[in-house]
Amino acid sequence: MDEILLIILAYCIGSIPTAVWISKHFFNIDIRDYGSGNAGATNTFRVLGRKWGSIVMAADILKGVIATSLYILVAHYGTNELHRTNFMIGLGLASVLGHVFPIWANFKGGKGVATLFGMALAIQPVVALLCIVVFLLVLFLTRFVSLSSILAGVAFMVFILFIYNAQEPLYRGFAIIVALMVILTHQKNISRILNGTESKVPILKHRDKRRQRKNI
Repeated sequence: MDEILLIILAYCIGSIPTAVWISKHFFNIDIRDYGSGNAGATNTFRVLGRKWGSIVMAADILKGVIATSLYILVAHYGTNELHRTNFMIGLGLASVLGHVFPIWANFKGGKGVATLFGMALAIQPVVALLCIVVFLLVLFLTRFVSLSSILAGVAFMVFILFIYNAQEPLYRGFAIIVALMVILTHQKNISRILNGTESKVPILKHRDKRRQRKNI
């Protein structure tokens, strides 16, 4: 019974529509009416800029961390690592589901990548931090948040399956699901990248200005 209640609580935490609330409170708009129409960090970067995109990303990651860490409220999971990991995966996926289909925002949310990362951070922090390196490196080179998210998700699977070499079947399955989920939820972004129409986030203005001067 405690596990069911915590799963529901994790979903409710994931349902907190950070991007929607920020856009309505500070800009008097609904972020879902602009850009890609998603209520996530990527679209917030695109529509509201670097500052607010960073705030939304941090908050959405925190949702995943908090929801996945709810296992500490059940004493049994403090001493059984296998059961703890399985339950953390369940809690984390509930929070991601909440982010994608938020009860507090008419079930229209974001793609869940930041919350998914928060979940991974709570379960396997070392691997998650390595994925941050991949994300930031790709972002620095391309300025595509979507591509950075996709490659970080794929990197998570590679790290878990081949570097960390996790043996728990559910854990390995989770790693594969993460990569597939990130790719599937970014199909439109992939098409726009291939077509050259994907928006870049304005985080490297000085570098772009230098390039523009060189091209003049």
